[in-house]
Amino acid sequence: MTTFPDNPVAMSNLPPPADVRVEMLRSLLRIRLVEEEIVRRYGEGEMRCPTHICIGQEAPPVGVSAHLRRTDAVFAAHRSHGHYLAKGADLDAMIAELYGRETGCARGRGGSQHLVDLDAGFMGSAPILASTVSVGVGVAWAAKRRGEDRVVAVYFGDGATEEGAFHEALNFAGVNRLPVVFVCENNLYSVHTPLDVRQPARGIHEFGPVNGMAGVQGDGNDVDSVWALAGQAVTRARQGQGPTLLEFMTYRRKEHCGPGEDDALGYRPVAEVRRWHDRCPVQNYERRLVAEDLVTELDVQSMREAIAAEIAQAFEAARAAPFPAAADLGRYVYPSDQENA
Repeated sequence: MTTFPDNPVAMSNLPPPADVRVEMLRSLLRIRLVEEEIVRRYGEGEMRCPTHICIGQEAPPVGVSAHLRRTDAVFAAHRSHGHYLAKGADLDAMIAELYGRETGCARGRGGSQHLVDLDAGFMGSAPILASTVSVGVGVAWAAKRRGEDRVVAVYFGDGATEEGAFHEALNFAGVNRLPVVFVCENNLYSVHTPLDVRQPARGIHEFGPVNGMAGVQGDGNDVDSVWALAGQAVTRARQGQGPTLLEFMTYRRKEHCGPGEDDALGYRPVAEVRRWHDRCPVQNYERRLVAEDLVTELDVQSMREAIAAEIAQAFEAARAAPFPAAADLGRYVYPSDQENA
């Protein structure tokens, strides 16, 4: 179901340009390989922060970020590695943050759930459900009042839509026609609880029109589909036509929090898990571009090797970096702590 209120941007059946598709494949691979390396190394006990792995959910941030400028702002929730990397934020600083080092993007104080890179327009992530939704709306409100050509994208999961802050933020954004794109990555579960016992039978995107904005549901495992819908949403926002609520259906591969598998818990049906694994957003996109002669298997292998080298360097640099000085661990709690930082 797709619902656009007044003056919608025209739907387009055209695929992304070839060069954009190749770069989206590169970004998908990069996020997947970073996450796989975190999974591989997490058991060493040096990354002590709670870590939410986004394997299986790479397509939404890649397809959305393909339309964003560096000056556009992005906010995310706890499963934020893909959002951070797709926006062009610093990989070295992210890995160092997971290791709790001073060179981390939050100086080793925040860990996986508190990523930030202001230079890249990644304004921050936070573990509290829906907390960054209202903050993102505030930034969009400021951008509109200042006349800035800036779009704000806010990512959150289906669980966040059960918080009051989500509904208040949508109402305010819709009433004021703010330049914000709400991106719900609906992976069907809040920790171990399925969607159908938490919410009535309706799409989350249906909250869009009742709050005065476009509401769209799309395939969150097909980056071309994400790209098409996100392009309309970003264009609407940039042209002053108001916000959009995008709901992308997707699925996480790993446990809710941590690098392991939790299928043995039995909360997800075996057939469901297999069906979503077969719909892998990375593997299937790679096959599609090879079949369409946009890349060769050798091209993909070269991408993988270059990305792997970058990742290895990032982990080496992180492990060699210093921890924050014990005397400074209480810094950055209050605004005055930023002085002489």
